[in-house]
Amino acid sequence: MDAVSATASAPVHAVSGAVASASQSEFAQADSSSKPPPRAPSSQSTTTSTSRARATFRAHASGLLDGEPHMTQDDFVKAIAPANENYHKIARESYAVLFSVADRKHRGLVSFQDWEFFENLLQKPDAEYEIAFRLFDTDGNGVVDYDEFIDYYNKNKSDDSIPFDWNCDWVTLYIGDKKKRHSMTYPQFAQMLRGLQGERVRQAFHFYDRANTGYIEPEQFQKIIEKTAKHKLSDRLLASLQTLCNISTSSKISYANVRAFQNVIRETDMVDVIVKNACAKSPDGTITRLDFMNEAARSTKFSLFTPMEIDVLFHFASLDNNTGRLSRDDFRRVLDPTWQDPVTLYTLAQAEKVEAAKHAFQHPGHFLSEVFESAYHFLLGSVAGALGATIVYPIDLVKTRMQNQRSKIPGQLLYKNSWDCFRKVIHREGFAGLYSGLGPQLVGVAPEKAIKLTVNDFARGKFTDDDGKITILGEIISGGSAGACQVVFTNPLEIVKIRLQIQGEVAKSIEGAPKRSAVWIVRNLGLLGLYRGATACLMRDVPFSAIYFPTYAHLKKDYFGEGPNKTLGIGQLLVAGAIAGMPAAYFTTPCDVIKTRLQAEARVGQTHYRNIAHCATTIWREEGFKAFFKGGPARIMRSSPQFGCTLAAYELLQSLLPLHVGGKTEAGHSIPSGEVKEVPPEKRQVEYLRSRNALKILLDIDENFGKPKVSQLKESWKLVPGFNAK
Repeated sequence: MDAVSATASAPVHAVSGAVASASQSEFAQADSSSKPPPRAPSSQSTTTSTSRARATFRAHASGLLDGEPHMTQDDFVKAIAPANENYHKIARESYAVLFSVADRKHRGLVSFQDWEFFENLLQKPDAEYEIAFRLFDTDGNGVVDYDEFIDYYNKNKSDDSIPFDWNCDWVTLYIGDKKKRHSMTYPQFAQMLRGLQGERVRQAFHFYDRANTGYIEPEQFQKIIEKTAKHKLSDRLLASLQTLCNISTSSKISYANVRAFQNVIRETDMVDVIVKNACAKSPDGTITRLDFMNEAARSTKFSLFTPMEIDVLFHFASLDNNTGRLSRDDFRRVLDPTWQDPVTLYTLAQAEKVEAAKHAFQHPGHFLSEVFESAYHFLLGSVAGALGATIVYPIDLVKTRMQNQRSKIPGQLLYKNSWDCFRKVIHREGFAGLYSGLGPQLVGVAPEKAIKLTVNDFARGKFTDDDGKITILGEIISGGSAGACQVVFTNPLEIVKIRLQIQGEVAKSIEGAPKRSAVWIVRNLGLLGLYRGATACLMRDVPFSAIYFPTYAHLKKDYFGEGPNKTLGIGQLLVAGAIAGMPAAYFTTPCDVIKTRLQAEARVGQTHYRNIAHCATTIWREEGFKAFFKGGPARIMRSSPQFGCTLAAYELLQSLLPLHVGGKTEAGHSIPSGEVKEVPPEKRQVEYLRSRNALKILLDIDENFGKPKVSQLKESWKLVPGFNAK
């Protein structure tokens, strides 16, 4: 049995009679004075609803009963909980607890009529509470009595839940005392659930405050909140609950603090509206405590928040920003339950890929989707890199020819400067001459970028500590390692490209000089010849990457402010890449000149360089120090625009060719932020939203409502031969 089918099966089937005979008419009869009769739907809306229900049912039903298609519990969960939603706080398999509402005949299967009934139920504006009511109305008579409620609660509560007194005065107000118990109608039941969480917190506080001091320890407060409201709070807030004691001089947490915290959480939606409006009016998008209070006064008819509640709100919102001016993201980090730490998101994504690879044979579809996604990004990066290289290639050709020009030898001064070189190439060789040797360049773009980026990311991960920090030395070594690894692949392509770039001017200066192809050059050089100048290539690429990657990372982080709560725009990324490429390209020009001279074929009468030292000393002696920086400006002009063009092309390709993975569309370049991306509200299924809200109400009763308890799991495992429970 898979995880979805297994989850909640024991408690669900124990009360699957909840919907055997309960109907809308029975609810109306139970308390007709408290609830207006439902408005009859139009024939057009009924037809549309039925068609949608039938389409959904056919798409998911995999079971058969009496020759008719039926939904299994797994099918049901997939239908009401789309795969592209966020299940960080409420696990997808938890939706199985709602199966018993749809399974009206308790057969473990849902027919089309059952599914249509359930979808119709979800269309009601109060579906969340009615679903909960039907779960507790185990005999389906339209009311919930005390014994019925307690029995179902005990079957579904956690083994380690904080004790709750169902004979307390608060419960008596809703259902009467022991001598005068009465059943709850649907409206009464819904109102009781509305206030249940507050009573749970109050009783939990008394449970830990045995001495009746009005104070509890921070650790005890954290346990209370985790047991009562974990599904409503962000990970950042949950990890910082114990710091609530810091809003006062006491080392403990008072009951007033707890109530203030609970009230803030209850008004999360209102807080978000106030913060959004206040930030919109602020010139820099940040607000102070006074700005929040003023906007709250304008947005509400009376004072909605007490001074202590505002203290609680700003204490948690300021955890990662103690400047006194907070952005909307500072508030969402603690109030949005979908927010997750970006490092955690990255770790989970990598772990998912590793698991997919481990179980490739058991679940080939999932593994292949991961492979396909990586191939998609690699392909787009290759095409974008090729476009970027093509656009700036004429600059690279001019750079190579300027570096190979030996100005001290009579008759060899072909070009006065880069512009003169560019003009003469077009005049003598035509426009196509600017793209001599482009083929090897395009072949090497994808592997070069893939190797460089992969090695850099891998090395940075090794040098990053548990707090996510990396030293400057670690960044330099990571970048240098990336540059070193790419030489194995790029050096052969470099030498072929350079010889193709230069042979155009040789053909014009030497009559009858043959024009060689890339294949001829490779055959002529042989394997060892293809790595001529590899040491010089290392001397260029290692420092280039060691300069480029740390500079690029620090420009994004320290200058443009990239972080978990800020994603840089395309313009900022372009500027950061261009600036980082300038010093990296210019300071490594001497090594590039030496590499070019070693890899270019010497002409008749020119010095044949034996090695790096001989090349360097000869250039110094014959041409002077300035010769080492030939083509330096061209390298800057090439590297910066190439990065910009490549990134812009990648953005364009992603928007034109979006990737659909698991129902999600990946379009646009972005750096993961702390907020989990969800489906826009206007595109969500109403069925999913109502189902999710119904689960939230049930989780207010108990954090693990509907999940199998440890004791139940042990009983199930006893049926397995050889199992010995201790």
